[in-house]
Amino acid sequence: MGGVLRAEPLWVETFTGLRMDRFAKLVKAVRERGRNGPGGGRPWCLPLPDRVLLVAVYYRTNLTMRQLAPLLGISPTTVCRVIQRLRPLLALERTPRPVTDTERLWIVDGTLIPVLDRKVGASSRNYRFSANVQVIIDAETRLVIAAARPPPGNKADAHVWRASDLPALAAGTTVIADGAYLGTGLIVPHRKRAGRLLLRGQEEDHAERRRVRARVEHTFARMRNWKILRDCRRKGDGLHHAVQAVATLHNLAVAR
Repeated sequence: MGGVLRAEPLWVETFTGLRMDRFAKLVKAVRERGRNGPGGGRPWCLPLPDRVLLVAVYYRTNLTMRQLAPLLGISPTTVCRVIQRLRPLLALERTPRPVTDTERLWIVDGTLIPVLDRKVGASSRNYRFSANVQVIIDAETRLVIAAARPPPGNKADAHVWRASDLPALAAGTTVIADGAYLGTGLIVPHRKRAGRLLLRGQEEDHAERRRVRARVEHTFARMRNWKILRDCRRKGDGLHHAVQAVATLHNLAVAR
């Protein structure tokens, strides 16, 4: 029985949240990374656009392999192989930062993503086994700049920041964060000492930074439209690849 899900405007926009022109950019990026199929042997039963659509739909809906298979008229085993092959190719691509771009304002924050793999997550403050996902966004464009490899969710944000490759990426750029990043060298809110009030200028500065930092929370909320980040069932590097792919899809969706 043939499937109904195809890389056509109706299905792409409905199931991925991307306009067809943005989806075409995604397919082009995957093709340019040189993985249109195996080098030899049996070819894929689906063309590349349909396979990319399959992975995007999987991340958007978090359906199981058995649920996805009838939509494309393939077996659950083939669905699994397609996702395994293409998921690294949807990863967020870090573009070199111009030397003159040092005045850009970036925001970093972390969020907890529930996972099933006990080797990836840990019991966290959300009372679930979770991983700590650290993301940097551009304060002006709201685009995701980078996302670190997720450690267990019982790690503090400051520790995760220091152990990741994000500090090297953000070197020379103004980065603001919340109070959990105290002592990391980032711009954090003024500390309110016991029995002492903040000065008027500090209160105003604190309020302005809070308004700016809210943008990263909005980004996390939009990224969770891809339901794989609400309850990730993938093991090993599955969550890392999912976060990178969702960052790519989010940037395509919100880019002007």
